[in-house]
Amino acid sequence: MAPRLSVVVPVYNVERYLAACLDSIAAQAFADLECVVVDDGSTDSSAAVAEEYVARDPRFRLVRQRNQGLGAARNTGVRHLAPGTEYLAFVDSDDVVPPHAYRLMVDTLDGTGSDFAAGNVLRLRSTGLEPSHVHRRPFAETRLRTHVGELPSLVTDRTAWNKVYRRSFYEAAGLEYPEGMLYEDAPVSVPHHFLAKSVDVLSEPVYHWRIREDGDRSITQRRTDPRGLADRIRSIELVRGWLLDRPEPVFREHLRAYDHNTLVEEVPMFFWTLPDGDRDYRHAYHRHVTRLVSAIGGDRIDALPPFLRLKYRLTVAGRVHTLANVQRLHRRVRTTRKALRRS
Repeated sequence: MAPRLSVVVPVYNVERYLAACLDSIAAQAFADLECVVVDDGSTDSSAAVAEEYVARDPRFRLVRQRNQGLGAARNTGVRHLAPGTEYLAFVDSDDVVPPHAYRLMVDTLDGTGSDFAAGNVLRLRSTGLEPSHVHRRPFAETRLRTHVGELPSLVTDRTAWNKVYRRSFYEAAGLEYPEGMLYEDAPVSVPHHFLAKSVDVLSEPVYHWRIREDGDRSITQRRTDPRGLADRIRSIELVRGWLLDRPEPVFREHLRAYDHNTLVEEVPMFFWTLPDGDRDYRHAYHRHVTRLVSAIGGDRIDALPPFLRLKYRLTVAGRVHTLANVQRLHRRVRTTRKALRRS
């Protein structure tokens, strides 16, 4: 008989963290699961670590492939699930799952019938756990059988691994993670929110997201990497393209909501890092952000608050050096205000 939950763990050169990750899955209070570990061509001892778990726990399986990236490894894991499992989850191999996370999400889904459950997240540092700013707003309170149309902040819930999906929903959606790029979560996670009939939102933390502090930077910490910027914009464009291709009128409203969030939350993250970026980063910023803003439309820029509107106009005009100076001043003002509030 198939286990009720399948957990996919893509692995690439994480020998330092993998045991803690797999231990956390093995110790779940919800034990009726399988764990499909996908070794994505690791060159360290990660595969050997995974083999130890396979040898002692029949719930663990190891699949090997040449290095193709995180998105491809997740897709490979989905193709190797045991037939008949009811639920699906993803875990990144340097992170940790709290002991009761899957019990909470599966029990909730059993009770509500929603298409998936998504929960709050804590950042895992060497000094302990702290709230994840990215997840703070959508997971401020528990809301069962909700939807992004009722809770617009769910459009910011882009991560793959703080969720348990009903497998029938995941497969019917027909979405695969993009391959060969960074920031591959959003082109799957955001459309899933729009496609779901209902979603269970849980304020309790269900995932511990590690911050690597040993010089081995994770993808999300490469703030001024031109490739990271390009791929993040590409991720946004993939979501927009998916929304534009949907024929149902409601998806026009979803697109407007997504574009608004992009302009007021997503792209402004690049404003903050622009003063720290080198020439290549600033060139990539101008090229890719201008393309995105042009696709969204100037009328959406005109409706923004004045200071934000100024930054976009400087971007489109190619005055990136001026924008960097404006942003540097903005950072100083913000830092001063924070200091005054603390004093």
